[in-house]
Amino acid sequence: MGCCSGRCTLIFICTLQLVLALERQVFDFLGYQWAPILANFFHIIIVILGLFGTIQYRPRYIVVYTVWAALWVAWNVFIICFYLDVGGLSKDSDLLTFNISAHHSWWSEHGPGCVRREMPQAPGVRTTDSHSYITVMGCLVDYQYIEVVHSGTQILVALLGFVYACYVVSAITEEEDSFDFIGGFDPFPLYHVNEKPQSHLLLKPMYL
Repeated sequence: MGCCSGRCTLIFICTLQLVLALERQVFDFLGYQWAPILANFFHIIIVILGLFGTIQYRPRYIVVYTVWAALWVAWNVFIICFYLDVGGLSKDSDLLTFNISAHHSWWSEHGPGCVRREMPQAPGVRTTDSHSYITVMGCLVDYQYIEVVHSGTQILVALLGFVYACYVVSAITEEEDSFDFIGGFDPFPLYHVNEKPQSHLLLKPMYL
């Protein structure tokens, strides 16, 4: 019962992680955040692997998921430090876009209540720059805090997944060991042990 309950909980956690990762991937694509896009892609693959291992009783796959969960926590801690300008990091840098473009988080322009103030063009001047607005005003929440909440949620769910994955691996391993102990994988069942003594009894001479 304990293993079944742990497996069901881990399946739910993995499913929740997939939903959260896909939601985050959409907004990272909209903001052209290439580093998070790659990280989210690997995260989705590993979570699917862990989900498969949990359903199919494959502890090795769950171990891979467990290791990745620890790395995923570290990555999201880095993202939090990046958006809070901790340790020399700056949210205004192009680090998450690999310095390919000057795009920033999608939430910086489309957060709750945000209004973009467009730059008026001079007569006769044409521009194709989609980022020609002057500023973004009226945001109810600064975009960096939205990103921090996203990463904090990812850390919380990943920690839960790590704990339950360790529990499920331990439970599956114990079940396999107990099954081996009672002869579940023994090609010679226990009842063969008595065959040899019985043959000896039949071959013993009888003295009258």
